[in-house]
Amino acid sequence: MTPEAVGQALVTALVAAATAEDPTPPGPPVAGVSGGGRFARATVDVPAGAWVAALRTARDAVGCDFFDWLSAVDELDQGYQVVAHVWSSRGRYGVLVRTRIPRAAPALDSVVAVYPGAAWSERETHEMFGVDFPGHPGLAPLLLPAQFEGHPLRKDFVLASRVVKAWPGATEPGESAAEAGRRAPQRPPGVPAPGDWTPPDWRPGG
Repeated sequence: MTPEAVGQALVTALVAAATAEDPTPPGPPVAGVSGGGRFARATVDVPAGAWVAALRTARDAVGCDFFDWLSAVDELDQGYQVVAHVWSSRGRYGVLVRTRIPRAAPALDSVVAVYPGAAWSERETHEMFGVDFPGHPGLAPLLLPAQFEGHPLRKDFVLASRVVKAWPGATEPGESAAEAGRRAPQRPPGVPAPGDWTPPDWRPGG
């Protein structure tokens, strides 16, 4: 099946299932095709309320029996885009199922009951982005120590190591450190202006 055919098959099955179960579904799914040339994948964007149904339909109606991965993208004011890639081991095709959730309260129903293999991906996404997955059996830390604070893949997360260590981009090719010192220093990506990143209630030794 071509990516176009895979995406349309999932959309058709989703619309049919939603119409049978709920005459006012949360919103229509939208099919597309990713970039990547011959490695392109079908994409299907669904409302957050149809997330679990979309992945269940991909498994049952489109034959995507293998869960590959799930992650998120921080879109700042637009919230978080959550993406899952599932694959048909028999048909040798895949589909990227995508949805968007608000930044203020990022939460999305767990799909562990549909794809048990999603358990680790949801734990990682919770850890790195702060997305909650109601219904997950246990969102324990997966990669970071228990005492770690914050979610390091959010775009507003301050990369403290770049604050205390010279950034290679502080000098231009062929420029010495002394020459660079005569112009305004450049801040590396992810580091706000001095004084802006320390919480206002922080005190040394506090």
